[in-house]
Amino acid sequence: MMHNLTTKKNIRSFSISAENPKGEKGKGGMATEGSGAFAARELGQGWKVNPFQGCEPGESIVIADIKGQGAIKHIWIADSAKAGRLLILRIYFDGHKNPAVECPLSDFFCNAEYTEYRQLSSLAVCVNPSKGMNCYFEMPYFKGFRIEVENRGPEKIEVYYQIDCEEKVIPENSLYFHAQFRRVNPLPYKEPYTILDNIKGSGHYIGTYLHWGVKSNGWWGEGEIKFYIDGDKDFPTICGTGTEDYFCGSHNFDVDGQYIEYTTPYAGMYKVRKTNNLYAAQRYFNLYRWHITDPVYFNEDLKVTIQALGWRSEGRFCPLQDDISSVAYWYSDTLDDEYPPFPDRNAVEII
Repeated sequence: MMHNLTTKKNIRSFSISAENPKGEKGKGGMATEGSGAFAARELGQGWKVNPFQGCEPGESIVIADIKGQGAIKHIWIADSAKAGRLLILRIYFDGHKNPAVECPLSDFFCNAEYTEYRQLSSLAVCVNPSKGMNCYFEMPYFKGFRIEVENRGPEKIEVYYQIDCEEKVIPENSLYFHAQFRRVNPLPYKEPYTILDNIKGSGHYIGTYLHWGVKSNGWWGEGEIKFYIDGDKDFPTICGTGTEDYFCGSHNFDVDGQYIEYTTPYAGMYKVRKTNNLYAAQRYFNLYRWHITDPVYFNEDLKVTIQALGWRSEGRFCPLQDDISSVAYWYSDTLDDEYPPFPDRNAVEII
């Protein structure tokens, strides 16, 4: 990508924040009233008068509503509390009534559990000290976009954000960015977990985040991920060899009797809920896999599943009934896909 820095481009850079909510030229930091007005009372305009938006319980706030053509290049966001799944992120493109992105804010940034900080360093998503969440997926739009944050919690939350954008002419064949959240707890016996289905149109799948809660003792990741592409029915075109293999690890992530956390540009198991027992029940694993250099292309439809599979006695596989959440990330040429109903607060809570 660094070679792109050497050529002249007809692009206007702008940034959306509470200090410049419309990203207007030469109008950042002009607030005279706002969330930081008391701290800036001796300094006045231009001195961090409005650095964040407050979001009341049960309220949805709009943090960006932009008209025009271009692309989101980077999103940075943080909140004042470890709100986790109490904040819901929704992104709408080109005036469409349904969001292309609908996820708990934390899960969108691969960070379902706020309770234990870990560094996440990847090309697409970074989580930096102490709760700075960043996304670098490009998100084109032809007419504009809107970003909302809903507060499902009992307390007011401060939302800090910066959305870096480019105003430019985008190619007619540009695809829309999507991200969809799901959770099943517990997974029914002998049923695969569905990461994504009922996706139509043409595009490519670019990433998976899994928050996996293991409810049994022993190894839990023998299951295969499967991509059903363009009309595949009973059997997929792409079938993986195991859960840890899909996330670019191997052999149970086990090094000398311990799970080893890792974060790399394209894949990682960057956070494991701590315990002194390697195979204890009720452990939670945070795993991501970016298909940046190896997208999964589809021309008509796409479905993605993964098995929850462990071991029982006498060397036999055992279908598991774990607590699994996911975010699927993809690009496609349509905004007409219908997502499943978004779960309520209790249905997403991590116990």
